[in-house]
Amino acid sequence: MKTEEELWGLLREAYHMPYGSGQIALVEQIVQHADAGGFDELRFAARLHATTAYVHGGETAKSFVTFSWCRSEYDAHPERFDRQDEHLLLWQFKYMVAGLLKFPTVPLGRTYDVLDDMERRFRAGGHSLHAVYAYRHRVAEYLGDPASDEWFAKWNAAPRDSNSDCVGCDPTSKVYHLVSRKLDDEAVELAQSVLAGQLTCAEQPQSILTALLLPYLRTGRLSEAADAHRRAYRTMRGNLADLQSIGEHVAFCARTGNEVRGLEIVQRHLGWLDKAPHPQAEMWFAASAALLLGRLDDSVTVGETSAAVLADRLAARARDLAARFDERNGTPTVGRNIEALLTAEPLVEYLPLSAVARKQVTAAAPRPVEPLPVDAAELLDRATALFDEYRITEARAAWERFDELHPEPAADLVARRLDGRARIAAVEQRDEEAAELFRAASAAHRALGHELDALVAEARAALAADQLEELEAVTARILELGDADVRAEARLRMEYPLLALDRLDDALATVEAAIAEEPQRPALRAELSGRRARCLLVLERYDEAAAAAGEAREQYGKLGDPPPVALSALIHGHALANLERFDQAVDAFDAALGAAVEREPRLSALVGRGRARLAGGRPVEAIDDLVEVIADHVAHGEDPPAALLRYDLATAYLEAGQLLDAAEAAESAVDVLDRIGAQEAADNTRYLLSRIYRGLDEPDQALALLETLAENLDGFDNLQSRGRMLQEAAQLLYGADRDAQAAERFAAAAEAFRAAGVVQAELYNRRMRALSLRWAGDVPGSLSALAEADALAAALSGSADPGEPWLVWQRAMLDCDAARVHLGAGQGDEAITRVQGAADALRGIGALGEALDADFLHAELLMRAGSPTEAEPLLRSVLGAAPKDSQIRQNSAWMLAECLEAQDRSDEAAAIRAEHLDQ
Repeated sequence: MKTEEELWGLLREAYHMPYGSGQIALVEQIVQHADAGGFDELRFAARLHATTAYVHGGETAKSFVTFSWCRSEYDAHPERFDRQDEHLLLWQFKYMVAGLLKFPTVPLGRTYDVLDDMERRFRAGGHSLHAVYAYRHRVAEYLGDPASDEWFAKWNAAPRDSNSDCVGCDPTSKVYHLVSRKLDDEAVELAQSVLAGQLTCAEQPQSILTALLLPYLRTGRLSEAADAHRRAYRTMRGNLADLQSIGEHVAFCARTGNEVRGLEIVQRHLGWLDKAPHPQAEMWFAASAALLLGRLDDSVTVGETSAAVLADRLAARARDLAARFDERNGTPTVGRNIEALLTAEPLVEYLPLSAVARKQVTAAAPRPVEPLPVDAAELLDRATALFDEYRITEARAAWERFDELHPEPAADLVARRLDGRARIAAVEQRDEEAAELFRAASAAHRALGHELDALVAEARAALAADQLEELEAVTARILELGDADVRAEARLRMEYPLLALDRLDDALATVEAAIAEEPQRPALRAELSGRRARCLLVLERYDEAAAAAGEAREQYGKLGDPPPVALSALIHGHALANLERFDQAVDAFDAALGAAVEREPRLSALVGRGRARLAGGRPVEAIDDLVEVIADHVAHGEDPPAALLRYDLATAYLEAGQLLDAAEAAESAVDVLDRIGAQEAADNTRYLLSRIYRGLDEPDQALALLETLAENLDGFDNLQSRGRMLQEAAQLLYGADRDAQAAERFAAAAEAFRAAGVVQAELYNRRMRALSLRWAGDVPGSLSALAEADALAAALSGSADPGEPWLVWQRAMLDCDAARVHLGAGQGDEAITRVQGAADALRGIGALGEALDADFLHAELLMRAGSPTEAEPLLRSVLGAAPKDSQIRQNSAWMLAECLEAQDRSDEAAAIRAEHLDQ
């Protein structure tokens, strides 16, 4: 059985928890223990908080019970409660009015009874009727009662007070009213001042952004609509209580051509229908999902059910609930609204929701192609030349044109055409087919008496079939028969399999042997230089790779920079990037882009340039490159490479300060990476996303990711990384004043670091656990945790040089936090003893900032102990050394003034305040 003090501590912890099942479970536990202990004040406070937890956590029906209990208890024992209790109870009347409407089994009269009681209490307490009018309007609007306009006018005319909905939620309700009257411009205008201000409510700004989706669309504010959807849905997608609003985002997708995005949302939340926060949310989400699914192709399935069948089922479910509401209400309004949603027409043909989607819409036009010859031999010559210049698409078109014009070619042309088919198959990695075609070509060449051509085709067949021994044997025969160019090409052909076998030195040697053949054809010499550069790059000999690639580019330059120079420029760019010569790398990738005519080298150049720009501190420019590549992959249905690149895009957005875009990119990446089982990449992206969420001030989302990472890294080889994730989670909780939870994570992190043998990190986490328990009010726990930290520090001192700076720092910081723990335990003397000497130790290793904090803490403890004379020199020292405008300077000035007042030196205290505080 927990003590009353411990239960109050848990309730304070619950206040800081995110809405949801975890918070609800904790509050219910507190209620249970408070009832068992007979703690009347706590019983009331816990149920008040439970009401809020139920409403915002998705269990609305339970809130009726706790609210009714609190109302009865308040009326029975008014002397027990203060103005704050009254305020919270009055505030929750609004929850009840809104909540009771959402259950068709609750008679409408009960809602009116609560409304009347609410108004009676507001009048008796001398409060404004602003909130009462707002909720009378809500009921009338819900029923389709014409009186809603009258209540809207009274609501607007009444003065706001502390019982009014917050500065974000009150205008949100007004926006919905204006939108229902198709006063879209007025709705948008009303919302803008709200969005420009400071919103602190847990429901904002996502609620008002959701309310603005329709008016933004209907007034042509399309970019604002897309941004509102992205911002709002991201915030609410984890909260069951927001299911009805999530339905609005599904409908938004259905009406803006974003059926794929909408389907993702439906699939993510479909399971929530069976645990919907209330029937109204179930009805609206089901109708929205039916609208979206009804726009999909008949072949689309959700699980094992076709989208069309599921759409019909959800529509029937929504209509059935609407009929029950209308029966209860005595009006047809709900059914009419649901029918309007189920039959809603698109408002925009297609509204891109991200930079990637916008890029797909504005895809570049294809390059112009030179006209092809008609003569059969000339046409094959052109196809072969195009292929050799890496114009694969144009080569394929030329060969296909040959097939159209010359269906029955001469025997010598048949052999050459077989070569062409084989080369295309090899490029498309249809290796088995390519090998067969090359063998057929070899036989055709040999039948014509063209032995060298036959051997080349055999070599290519062996290469396609990954038969290295056969390739070596055929190459030896080619070397006996061919000229310098043929011999060089034969040797070069050996490079691919050697690289594939990770025989990197052998691959380089064979390229250098090809160069030693001294071929005559300039293009071949340039290619050999480029291939040598590639081998050097793979061998991580970056300086040599850069030089070789530069030489290849020079050779290609003399030939007019034909398309093959793109590959050498790519290699050059990667080598320069690895040498951290990022601006030069960007120039090389620019050159590759200028020369590339095929999709793959062009995408490689864009990726290389984007990453070089990102690494070189040019994230905004990197974004454009990465968006273009990802859009291309998405357009070709290539989700895995697009997901991997979204990590880079999210990083670029983060570094550019575009946090919402960064979150969208990273979230999209995680979904795909999880689906394809790329856990390491998914986890790296999760960690990046946790940083983004922290930047967006969304600690709960960041915390969830860190804890997922800690679970994913739960293995012996990952103990240090697991410890780091747990430590960061603990730091997030500590910063959010969720100290008991922080202490748990610090303890888990310490254990992970202990198992990994990272003693410094273990000591830090044990120290922080003690401090967290101190702030959580757990005195025995904090002292026990401090003893563990002290024991570890003592063991460290016995095994390491006590003068090591890192150990000095660790011991001094432990002494400072130990002082805080002892102070929390009411052990003032022990606290002073621990902190003495910490500042001098820190100054001795140059940790001047930490030394100032230690001196200030020492002075604070002396002041608490009633020793202002001893505290004064410490405070004057801190005040003199602290940076101007720093918080510690302000704190030390304030405390020094208090110190002087305690010594009856008021004039000096006033002078300190005038000099340092009254400015």
